[in-house]
Order: sequence, then structure tokens, then C-alpha cells
Amino acid sequence: MELRVLRYFLTVAREESITGAAKALHVSQPTLSKQLMDLEKKLGQVLLIRGNRKITLTEEGMLLRKRAQEIIDLVDKTEAELHQSDEVISGDVYIGCGETDAMRLIARTVKQMQMVYPYIRYHLFSGNAEDVTERMDKGLLDFGVLIGATEIDKYDYISLSAVDTWGLLMRKDSMLAASAHIKPEALRDIPIICSRQALACNELSGWLGNNLENLNVIATYNLIYNAALMVEEGVGYALGLDKLVNTTEKSSLCFIPLEPRVEAHLHIVWKKHQVFSKAAGAFLKKLQELLALPSK
Repeated sequence: MELRVLRYFLTVAREESITGAAKALHVSQPTLSKQLMDLEKKLGQVLLIRGNRKITLTEEGMLLRKRAQEIIDLVDKTEAELHQSDEVISGDVYIGCGETDAMRLIARTVKQMQMVYPYIRYHLFSGNAEDVTERMDKGLLDFGVLIGATEIDKYDYISLSAVDTWGLLMRKDSMLAASAHIKPEALRDIPIICSRQALACNELSGWLGNNLENLNVIATYNLIYNAALMVEEGVGYALGLDKLVNTTEKSSLCFIPLEPRVEAHLHIVWKKHQVFSKAAGAFLKKLQELLALPSK
């Protein structure tokens, strides 16, 4: 498959129209239609459903759109890295991260980098460990910030001294809001909204005495923001990490830590034998310098 044709396909998928895509690409409609038909013939799959008003994707087309976007992103990233000047360090650094207060370290590193390398741009991708490692393994991310029980041995990594603490997010008017800590038995009869990663990796099974399946899990999430909205609306209680949701006086929510305490360890990882761009290499060096400084 030619990159040019993949770009054509992605534009048609975005515009949902041969006419609109041809205009955006500055090619004729017959040329674009022929390229797409040749692509379908080559792959032996129908990719597009050509309706009267708009074009939609088949299941095979949706799969190709996902893979084509990953291929184009990787090609664009590689070309940008190869075109960097030897004299001025510029370019892009791609960082994947879960939701954690440790992102402040990334922010501090970027702030320091801006003073020395003002032409570097930073692209953040938010997702759980599965999302981040998938994109890192494909070369779409330079670094990942991983939380908790994640297999990191296949990566080079830096373990952070900071940890996140597990607890229960709830409304301030809930029956458990006056508790200093949440013990396992408190979760037996309440509706729980739980992280999909925590369920998949059994991160809380030890704390629960291997009774995770006995929880009344009514919903799962991969990022806490939407889960917090469900908690605000009284749907249930969210198991999650501290310092991610506003629980100040003006908030209707509060966060109560688990007892015994359950901590999630944090790691900054990258692929083994990674050949960094100049921008990514400079970022890692600055990050290591900041980690070596005494904490304030």
C-alpha cells in the first residue's frame, strides 16, 4: 500500500464524501475514486459503502482507518526527526500517560526544557497502561508514564519515588463520607465504579482478600474524569487514585483512602534499545537531571 493512497483513504473517511475529499486533496474525483477502488481490489475487501448522501466505512474500512492513521503518524514522526537541524534542537516529543499527579514531574521537565530548547513541541496522549504501551510498542510514543501493576521488564525505565494512593471517590453527602478510611467490608453493599486496568490486573485483589468478584461493579472506566461525573450524579462510588479530582470545599466530592493503605508505584518507561530523536534525547537527559536534584 502506498502512503499517498492511505492518505487519500483517510481523507475520504474524514470528509465522508468523494467530492469533499477530492477538493481537500486537490485531485480529480475520477482519480480519487479509481485509487480507492484499486485499494479495495488489492486488499480483497470492501472498505467503503457509497451512499447517496455520504460515504461510510465497513468494519474492514474502520480497521484500515485505525491502522492507516498509525502508519501515517509514524511516518510523519520519523520524517520530522530526520529533518531536525544539527545546530538547533527542535522537533517533537511524544509522551503517553495515565492519570497521575506524577505528571507534574513531566510538566516541570517541559518547563525547564522550554528555557533551553524553545523549538521543541510536546504531544501528550492520555490512556491506561494498555493504551500507552500499545502505542509505545508501535513507535508512536517516545515515553510512557505507567501506574501500578504493569509489566515493565520489557522496557527501560526510571522508577519514581512518588506513589499514588488508592481510595474511594464519593459525594460529600454519602453515608461513608464521614469515614477516615475505607475498609474492604465497606464496599460489599454499595455500587462501585472501577478502573478497567485495576480489574484486569487484579491490583486490589490482595486488599479485598481475593474477593474482587464479590464487588457490585456497575461500571468501569479508563480515565477518572467521566467516572467522577457519574459519582456526582449519584450513580455510585469510584475506586481510583488520589489527587486527580477536585475535592476542595467548593466540590461536592470527597476522597477517602483505603485501609490498609494501597499504593500504586510509578514508572517512566521507554522501549529497550530505543534510538531517540535529538528532542527526545534532550528531554530524557533533562528529566534525569531533575530526578537527581533533592526534592523541595
